[in-house]
Amino acid sequence: MGHRKQGVSDELDQLSSELVGMALDLLADGDDVNVLLVVEDAQGAVASYEFADDEPDELLEAAHAQVGQLARHHGDAEAGLSDPQRYALVYEGMVADETGAYQDALMLEFGERGWHAYSAYSLYQGKGTGDGFAWTDPAPAGEVEPLL
Repeated sequence: MGHRKQGVSDELDQLSSELVGMALDLLADGDDVNVLLVVEDAQGAVASYEFADDEPDELLEAAHAQVGQLARHHGDAEAGLSDPQRYALVYEGMVADETGAYQDALMLEFGERGWHAYSAYSLYQGKGTGDGFAWTDPAPAGEVEPLL
């Protein structure tokens, strides 16, 4: 694979921030997030995919596999996507706090071709309460295996 760059490009930061914002809106409305994936090519075209109706682990695996498939097929012609350059995916999960209690969290994975890939999470409360919904700024959760 060679040497990967550290950090996050402005393009990936924007792509992942928009996805997190959309997912938080869904949670505030009481909707399930399941696994949402967005993939962007070098021209800035974005394709979105949703994975539902399976166990959480299988949904996440399917999203990971989708990124690999898009890379092998040099994009998704139907979605107007050429070679994928960056991706972000979110899903609902749980994170243990300092006391060992589990809190609802929106989990995020994001990466870019030639860069390290990372994960983060945002704790939330009040799913489905609209204006009563609260969340934390995303906190880093470490490196993950790059999908591109």
